Amino acid sequence: MENRSKTAEEKLAEEVENDFLKRQEERRLLERGWQLNMNFVQGKQYCALDSAGEIKEQEKNYYWQDRRVFNHIAPIMDTRLSKLSRIRPALVVRAASGEESDRHSASIASAILSAVQESCDMEGKLSQAAMWSEICGTVFYKVTWNGKSGKVIGKYENGSSIREGDVNVEVVSPFEIYPFTLSEERLSGQPSIIHAKALPVEDIYGSYGVKLAGRSIAEINSSPVGYGNSGREKYGYELVIERHELPTCALPNGRLTTVAGGKVLYDGELPYANGDGGEREYPFVKQISVPVAGCFFGASVVDRLIPLQRAFNAVKNRKHEFLNRIAMGTVAVEDGSVDTDELIEDGLAPGKILVYRQGSAPPEMLTMGSVPDEFFKEEEELLNEFSKIAGTGDLSENADGFAGITSATGLQLIIDQDDMRLNNTYESIKRAFKAVGRHILRLYRQFATDTRLIKYAGENDALSLVYFKGSDISSDDVTIEADSDLNMSPAQKRTVIYEILDKGLFEDENGKLGVSAKNKILELLGYGSLSGGRDLSELQRARAGEENLKMIKTDCEVKTYDDHNAHIFEHTAFLLTEELSEEAEARICGHMAVHRRKIKEEKTIEQR
Repeated sequence: MENRSKTAEEKLAEEVENDFLKRQEERRLLERGWQLNMNFVQGKQYCALDSAGEIKEQEKNYYWQDRRVFNHIAPIMDTRLSKLSRIRPALVVRAASGEESDRHSASIASAILSAVQESCDMEGKLSQAAMWSEICGTVFYKVTWNGKSGKVIGKYENGSSIREGDVNVEVVSPFEIYPFTLSEERLSGQPSIIHAKALPVEDIYGSYGVKLAGRSIAEINSSPVGYGNSGREKYGYELVIERHELPTCALPNGRLTTVAGGKVLYDGELPYANGDGGEREYPFVKQISVPVAGCFFGASVVDRLIPLQRAFNAVKNRKHEFLNRIAMGTVAVEDGSVDTDELIEDGLAPGKILVYRQGSAPPEMLTMGSVPDEFFKEEEELLNEFSKIAGTGDLSENADGFAGITSATGLQLIIDQDDMRLNNTYESIKRAFKAVGRHILRLYRQFATDTRLIKYAGENDALSLVYFKGSDISSDDVTIEADSDLNMSPAQKRTVIYEILDKGLFEDENGKLGVSAKNKILELLGYGSLSGGRDLSELQRARAGEENLKMIKTDCEVKTYDDHNAHIFEHTAFLLTEELSEEAEARICGHMAVHRRKIKEEKTIEQR
């Protein structure tokens, strides 16, 4: 073999691969625990970790033992995921100040988030992420910029399309994330993060322009799940290892090194200015189910349910074995009195003629009695423990215990207590979703340098269009819209809306229900298709706001269909909140004078 010294690129690739293998070994027991959780949810419940930390199938103690599975973990997961599916946050952006320009920028940012939630199918990603976090305890979102997506804005010389690019949000399982240390809880506290995933070599070539030979999934062994489970071996894959390093004094913009097949695909600074103040950060957002002190990865409720599930399977199987003994019977025979081979093969069939040796005792059935009450008591106690530990005391399963409660308030208190155990998970989902929203806005601010058009569902779910560019996004203070922050069923939401209506909180200063309020109420009640009315006052205010921005640079004509009082109010508010040049201020004041003159002219006509 030719002896040669390694190049700097080969040394870097080897160093990254060795770093990955070290982190993989440190996390091996956690991965096996996640696999065990997945097995129990899927009903493969006769397995455990052996002394070497590997998952091993448990053998029967006796050939006749029952090994049936009575899976209670799967329906518990269904219940928890159904409750978590109530959270469908609507992200909005708060203005950096009360100035008109900042409020306009906040409305643009909110429209961008609304459009991305639709284009990236964030509802589906929320459900996918909730499934991973509930089973494994942790899930990650990866928010990146894909330069090969978006609208076509030109052509290269070779004929391929030039696209404007767009945000991409990906749900990443915990199997693919390898932190620097397992004892640091915060993602921002990790000096580096490795994201490792097996990809087809064709995709690697398309993204990085590097040709690799490829291997089978079994050879790569990068992740215990997600690959090679279709019953046939998959070939032409390679493990792509991305090591993200946070900024330091030596690396002010951080570092991203991507390695695959012993080759360096990319080595440079972190590509995204997605941190506060334009700093470079990880493109990941972490979401957990149950927080664990001093641990980067969260815990899953499945971890706590596995011992109960094993005990429940054992009790049910032993009880069924006891019932089989009672039903089938156990026969006692004197040695040599009958043909035992025939008896074993046929048993005591009804009407069977049993021949036994003359002078010996005839075979007899042993009395087994009845199933002991301890079996039923233990089964009931285990079922109660399932609900207590899982935090999903479904009222439909325990309705008899609340038969005496007829008060709506009392029932609501029980429902609130029923959901209280899920509050930590609720809050983790909301925090993660808001962080994803901030990443999205910062990526648009960085990469959307030219004016672009987005479509989003505006008021009353009507299609709205907005032109913007990255510099228009002045605020990324993302919060969750109030009516989407409530973890309530549709029936509970309707009850709250009716109570607010009774209190008159939707009424305007004249004690009447405005068109916009009616439309919003119908939308919240689930009858948005009936909200056909348009609020003219809101449209007038929106038009006046557009005029305010236009008059910073040029004059604006007063239209005959303008509501002059509404326009004067909006223009005055703009003057009081904005720092304007003398020319712009004079321009707006002159515009308001025209509105006042129009009001006087209309009054004169009415008096005639």
